[in-house]
Amino acid sequence: MTPSLLVSLQRLVRGAAIAALAGALGACASLHFPLDAPTAGAAAAPARANPSASWGDPPALPVAAASAPAAASAPARSTAYVIGPEDGLDITVWKDDSLKTSALVRPDGGISFPLVGELTAAGLTADQLREEIRKRLERFIPDAMVTVSVVHVASYRIYVLGRVNKPGDFTVGRDVDVLQALTLAGGLTPFAHENDIRVVRKVDGRTTTIPFRYSDVLNDGDLAQNITLRSGDVLLVP
Repeated sequence: MTPSLLVSLQRLVRGAAIAALAGALGACASLHFPLDAPTAGAAAAPARANPSASWGDPPALPVAAASAPAAASAPARSTAYVIGPEDGLDITVWKDDSLKTSALVRPDGGISFPLVGELTAAGLTADQLREEIRKRLERFIPDAMVTVSVVHVASYRIYVLGRVNKPGDFTVGRDVDVLQALTLAGGLTPFAHENDIRVVRKVDGRTTTIPFRYSDVLNDGDLAQNITLRSGDVLLVP
């Protein structure tokens, strides 16, 4: 086969291949394939019906996400001051200066008031004592407007004993916890047994003991032990 004939044959084969390729591309262009995502403005395809549902069954409703239960709120601790022995009170009745009285609560918890006589003030808040006086004055002064003010706080007293720098009794006009009481007493001495501290408390005539481990509070942050002291509590540091 001559070289010229071979070249002609190669050109013929190449031309046939190009024609076949062009035909295949044209066939592909004539086909229409749907797009996966809907175009803008196109309506969304309806949801498939549940094949297991029977005709006439109500449509399934969406299930709402379960909400976390609300935490039960702890009862609010009353912040009203409770009157005690040796507290000083000012009691007035509106438009009646003759009933204005400055009273010191006696050790037994009682006070004296004009027209009323003896009544117990210890264990009551100022509002409770005001209402009690108003009720007793009702037969003398209807709708009396009574005011009770605690002008001197002396009944909230705690005691810190043992290996502290300043042991003794402390009269304070606010709530004090164990750490604050230790601070009032000047802190622990170097020889104090910090994990054997106890709060001695009298409840209904019975003595109870509450342990306090100083290192757990200081190092581990166990503040549950740092309770609020009550009047008359004794903090004992061995």
